[in-house]
Amino acid sequence: MVTVIKKGSDKKVINKILKEALRTKGVDTHKYCGVITLKEDPLVIQKRMRDEWE
Repeated sequence: MVTVIKKGSDKKVINKILKEALRTKGVDTHKYCGVITLKEDPLVIQKRMRDEWE
């Protein structure tokens, strides 16, 4: 994300822009921790998936 602050802006405008930029948006990923149980090593799965492209 890019925030443009123009030269000569006063502190109120800058603080307002920064507060909006720092506001977090998105998905709460912590609720998905530990949901998937894997039966094999993740590195083995990753290597197998990479080899599919060849």
